[in-house]
Amino acid sequence: MPLMQLPQLLSTPRTTATAPGALSSLFTHAARFGPRGVLVHGASLAASGALARLLGDCPGDMDCRAWQHPGGEPTLHQLTDLLCAAREHGADWIAAVGGGSVLDIAKGCAGLYHQTGDVQQYHDGETIIGDTLPFIAVPTTAGTGSEATPVSVLTNTETGVKKSFRSPTMTAQVVLLDAELLTGCPAKVVASSGLDAMTQAIESYTSRYATWFSQTLALRGLTLLAEHLPRAYDAATDGEIPLPHAEGILLGSFLAGVGFASSRLGVVHGLAHPLGARFHQPHGLTCGVCLPVAIELNRETMGAQYMEMSDAIGADLWETVHALLAHFGIQNPFSGQTLADRDAVIEEVLVSGSTKANPLPITREHVNWLLDRLLA
Repeated sequence: MPLMQLPQLLSTPRTTATAPGALSSLFTHAARFGPRGVLVHGASLAASGALARLLGDCPGDMDCRAWQHPGGEPTLHQLTDLLCAAREHGADWIAAVGGGSVLDIAKGCAGLYHQTGDVQQYHDGETIIGDTLPFIAVPTTAGTGSEATPVSVLTNTETGVKKSFRSPTMTAQVVLLDAELLTGCPAKVVASSGLDAMTQAIESYTSRYATWFSQTLALRGLTLLAEHLPRAYDAATDGEIPLPHAEGILLGSFLAGVGFASSRLGVVHGLAHPLGARFHQPHGLTCGVCLPVAIELNRETMGAQYMEMSDAIGADLWETVHALLAHFGIQNPFSGQTLADRDAVIEEVLVSGSTKANPLPITREHVNWLLDRLLA
């Protein structure tokens, strides 16, 4: 058990509303921050008609501009475009309704709205100074936990580097957890995002920066995900996800997100960013494929924590992860591939803040071992 009961710096969403239909309260919450806002969303929200219904509920005294994320992993160029649109609109707040990419780019916009530097400066480590715009997060997938964290993960397409920038002030002012938004989620998305959430729960629980607070949330999140994720996937394959399973994976992902916001993660996320960027693989799938190999590497160092997690989910942890990958039909996309810049990848892994939180201190030899297993 960690010595500290709470993290040295605890940053959590100010208001979290959890209920089916919670999305309908978005403009009520936004009115606290001002009359002008930007609503960031994905293509599916527009295609389903949900965007039109939501904007139709916008009060007459509010001016909300919709901005559609073009898809794929969020990039610095996309963030620049969104910042220009938000500043031109004179936004008082930024809201995001969508998956992890939508939430991350909107959160980045809220964080950098008042900053004077170029977005690349902050991606490269420049400190965010002063206030950020209020950020309202409404996740439509259960995986990234982005609604709960002060972190935005973006890719610099010119350098190929995918990494995060963060500030405690970027944590959402309002989170709306509306499980109804997940009931129509495609099975492929359920699997990929769910594996990301499982990885975050496991890495948060075993992080060297974990506390009683973060471990409690991570373990509960892991338990919910282990119980509901396979059932949600099966239901999505056949049709719609029943509300109890949608609620289970949404809450599991959120709790893991609140946990790792203070504990950080581990070597899986240290690996996932450079591998995903180079081979253009979805983040959740990359995490899922890397997870069992990382568990093998960390198992001895995990000690009693391994059995605590296994006991919580009612089965061996490593076997459960393997079974999920098989259940989802996920193959290793890195098998047989070659890394032309292996040394650069190793350096990215070693300097990652996620890697530094790994329970086993990671060396160059460890990263080579992991890459050998993944690329074999």
